[in-house]
Amino acid sequence: VRTRPFRFWDGEQPGLYLDIRLAGGQVSRLRDERGRPLDIVRLEPAVIGSIYPAHREDRVLVRRADLPDGLVEALLAVEDRRFFSHHGIDPRGIARAVWSNLRAGGMVQGGSTLTQQLVKNFFLTPERSLWRKFNEALMALIVESRYSKDEILEAYANEVYLGQDGARAIHGFGLAAWFYFNRPLKELELHELALLAGLVKGASYYNPRRHPQRAIERRNLVLDLMARQGFIGEKAARRAKARPLGVTARGHGRQHRYPAFIQLVRRQLARDYREEDLTSEGLRIFTTLDPWEQKVAVDGVAGTLKRLEKGHRIPAGRLQGAMVIVSPQGGEVHALVGGRRAGVSGFNRALDARRPVGSLVKPAVYLTALAQPRRYTLATLLDDEPVRLKLPDGSLWKPRNFDRRTHGKVPLHRALAQSLNLATVHLGLDLGLDAVIDTLHRMGLEKEVEPYPSLLLGAIPMAPIEVAQLYQTIAAGGFRAPLRAIREVLDADDRPLQRYPLEVEQTLDPVATFLLTANLQEVVQAGTAQRLKRYLGDDFPVAGKTGTTDDLRDAWFAGFGGDRVAVVWVGRDDNKPTGLTGSRGALPVFGRVMRDLRLAPLEALPPPGVEYHWVEADTGRLSAEGCEGAIQLPFARGSAPALRSDCAGSDGPGLLERLLDF
Repeated sequence: VRTRPFRFWDGEQPGLYLDIRLAGGQVSRLRDERGRPLDIVRLEPAVIGSIYPAHREDRVLVRRADLPDGLVEALLAVEDRRFFSHHGIDPRGIARAVWSNLRAGGMVQGGSTLTQQLVKNFFLTPERSLWRKFNEALMALIVESRYSKDEILEAYANEVYLGQDGARAIHGFGLAAWFYFNRPLKELELHELALLAGLVKGASYYNPRRHPQRAIERRNLVLDLMARQGFIGEKAARRAKARPLGVTARGHGRQHRYPAFIQLVRRQLARDYREEDLTSEGLRIFTTLDPWEQKVAVDGVAGTLKRLEKGHRIPAGRLQGAMVIVSPQGGEVHALVGGRRAGVSGFNRALDARRPVGSLVKPAVYLTALAQPRRYTLATLLDDEPVRLKLPDGSLWKPRNFDRRTHGKVPLHRALAQSLNLATVHLGLDLGLDAVIDTLHRMGLEKEVEPYPSLLLGAIPMAPIEVAQLYQTIAAGGFRAPLRAIREVLDADDRPLQRYPLEVEQTLDPVATFLLTANLQEVVQAGTAQRLKRYLGDDFPVAGKTGTTDDLRDAWFAGFGGDRVAVVWVGRDDNKPTGLTGSRGALPVFGRVMRDLRLAPLEALPPPGVEYHWVEADTGRLSAEGCEGAIQLPFARGSAPALRSDCAGSDGPGLLERLLDF
């Protein structure tokens, strides 16, 4: 395989000849042309779209040095043979064009110079009048007096109209090369360059996809003129004329393949750049998108929604979904799905569908508690008993568990694993609503939250991207990295304009976050997310949380392994009930996608200050390995239960020793 050279923000990547061996769908060996092993190779990144095109125009800017000689010679031959000798207007060229057109019985040459054409495209209206032609000539003289020939040629090459892609105009030879041939301009051959030069006269009339015969005749005329004027030999012209057009079946550089992700890029750029700068300066924006992860996520959302509709007798097309996948350490957005028709631009549910998150908020409640080890541990017993609260408006709030039952005293870790509403409300009220809101903000929630008790059960509207920020902070051990879709931005001269540094900040207690992560793994192993084991295996280490809102309107799942954090929402745009819980609606999307992406297992290493103890599963009292009903849980140092079970014996730290540890 031969790779193309490419200019990255941190230097030039040369082209390489590579020996690549694949096994099981993965690269098993990578060597250079001399057989030397390579650890890593950077490939030319895929172009995923262009943004902020002015007036529905599109461009890929090229510098004068990047214009192939064959293209320049073709332009001179057919459009302006005296370009390098005239001063903006060419009376001899006008006379020659008139004579050539009379001999041919039609228009084969134009009288306007390249400079005049540039002026007309930039500054003047398309009306036909002597006054406009006079202005065109005068402005061409002014432009020639102020700019060099190379600068004018470069501007022309980037401005000229060369085709139409739906509602978007294709301007410039850089983009036209991709649009017609799916290759960069510098890789085009003579017959292809001649075709592009020929399109200047009329891109619609000579459209090679709609009118191939016209396009061939126009291309061949350009080649004949090049040979007649000595730019190429007769033999080279004959060979080029014998070649097929070679255009691709469909135009590349079409509407964005990833419209939802591009919307996120737009919003992040809007914070730092003026829109007109992004249009005119030819910025190259390097994003964090992983095309493979995006494809798997798109297929997972669409395929699972279709299966859910069929399996639950939901009318076809009624369910919608969204998914966000980010890296836990850097917060880089790898994939973003805004709806089941991911290739169609429209309402972006990943960014803008703010729905109540249900039980996805509960980790914030339990994290608030675990950050206070003198009061709460994973073994602390909570009251899962009825709650009746009178609200400021006089109404009575009476939350219930999903199973409509109460469970008495339950250990804290089990309350989260089983997503018990009543135990969570009791815990949250004891902690204080303001303390829980503060934890949410430290996890990354930016908007203000009203301190109503219902927030403890997820009565907080959030978009999936906002939820992903909260769970990224948990997955990173308490280090919040603002989610970002942009890795680097270069200007037209390949100079970095704005670096997006890795803004990592430790906002959560690492010990409490580790304890919460262990509890979220229990959610998968023995709680509401056990269904995930069908996709990833019984013993696969992964953390997650289901979420379901009132009347089964919204189904959520958020989870993370070793290398990815993902959030899934499933619901309806009309907000009608779906009949799906988080475990039956959103979790299958997460499971399918993470299975296909080969999610890395979660390897959460305990930070300093964590110790493990055996406790009785039901009572939370200190126990011992081998005792009936004993389970092992992590604790903040010195916070192990004071009460011992009969099986525990007298070994282990005493109360005084634990107090001294504090």
